[in-house]
Amino acid sequence: MTETPGWSSPDQQPNQPQQQPPPGYYAPPPPMPQPSIKPGVIPLRPLGVGEIVDGAISTMRRYPKLIIGAAAVVAAITQIIGLLVQLPFLKDLTAAVSVDPNTVSQEQFVQQLTDSLVGFLGGTALSGILALLGTVFLSGYVTVIVGHAVLGEPVTFAQAWDEFKPRLLRLLGASLLSTLVIAIGVIFCIVPGIWLGVMFSLVTPALVLERCGVGTAFGRSRALVNGAWWRTFGILVLSYIIGAVISMIIALPFSLLGSAATGFSDDPAVALSAGSLVLSAIGGIIASTITLPFSAAVTVLVYVDRRMRAEGMDIELQRAAGHGGI
Repeated sequence: MTETPGWSSPDQQPNQPQQQPPPGYYAPPPPMPQPSIKPGVIPLRPLGVGEIVDGAISTMRRYPKLIIGAAAVVAAITQIIGLLVQLPFLKDLTAAVSVDPNTVSQEQFVQQLTDSLVGFLGGTALSGILALLGTVFLSGYVTVIVGHAVLGEPVTFAQAWDEFKPRLLRLLGASLLSTLVIAIGVIFCIVPGIWLGVMFSLVTPALVLERCGVGTAFGRSRALVNGAWWRTFGILVLSYIIGAVISMIIALPFSLLGSAATGFSDDPAVALSAGSLVLSAIGGIIASTITLPFSAAVTVLVYVDRRMRAEGMDIELQRAAGHGGI
């Protein structure tokens, strides 16, 4: 993609002289409908919602080892490390919830439960940070692959990594900044947080594909979403619902196995057993392997669709794909 002109923003493209029609008395014939050009996973024209979802699925099917394999590794690392972080606090927490309040003073019981809960929640927060880092990496990596998939180009892991590696630190900074801005919006009121989340939802593909800075990526996302906020919101919500349903379907058998392993006990100490957490982690790995790259691919294709609608990028992509445009 370093040699592909189609991903550069309009500000990066040189001004090209307008071609004047040849003189004559006859008006040009009316434009004929052109067939859709589809060198890769999507037709190179403004997309419908179904085409965006289908394009994300097609990308995962076309590059299963690159996408599913990488997602499985990232999900396994984050889930396993998160589980290992939580386990040291699990024994203290289960011991605290198992204590009979009648055998100790109320102050001791509350203090022991609070200390154990704080430690467990701290481990959970650290697990969440690890999951965020894994999601950031996977989103940028998948963005590179989708960029090739749109043009129908072959790509290897080494090639995708070489293209993504220089953007990793900037993407991490942009993701942390975006998370902070959205969190502030949510604290003041949920609606501003949602609005900001959608407005800056295209920062990752803009930063990775256009190879721009963090501030420029935020500006590009805002410019592309502006005027199409509700459509962007609807597509992202649809992808979230699809991912949530897939996660629920995958996690349900592991949840039932965990409950069966504990004899469907209502005892909190039993419910927080290491075995149930391990089964939950396995279900999370499988679910994340599918849902994370799907959501990332949908976001990239929303970005591509917005650029084709707002900036006429379909012409540039057709040229990059070797079709010379319409």
